[in-house]
Amino acid sequence: MNLHLWICYFSQIQMKKLVLHAISQAREEGFHTLEIGTGNAGIGQLGLYQKCGFRITGIDFDFFTKNYPEPIYENGIHCRDMIRLSLDL
Repeated sequence: MNLHLWICYFSQIQMKKLVLHAISQAREEGFHTLEIGTGNAGIGQLGLYQKCGFRITGIDFDFFTKNYPEPIYENGIHCRDMIRLSLDL
């Protein structure tokens, strides 16, 4: 499952409900692990995912600078790296 969320369109409560629903569905369907990738500048997203039980498992250095033609800035931070998180179900 690939879930891309634009945090600016959802409140934190809505986002948390959506993430928890995805976790519940994955468990019901027999998945063993969920993995998420988000930008290093996504402070709100990183906090949200960790509050939902995800743990940081890796960093894809320069992911966004290599894969997007224009620089991405979020929260005044240059988004360069993808932070990988996972949750064992």
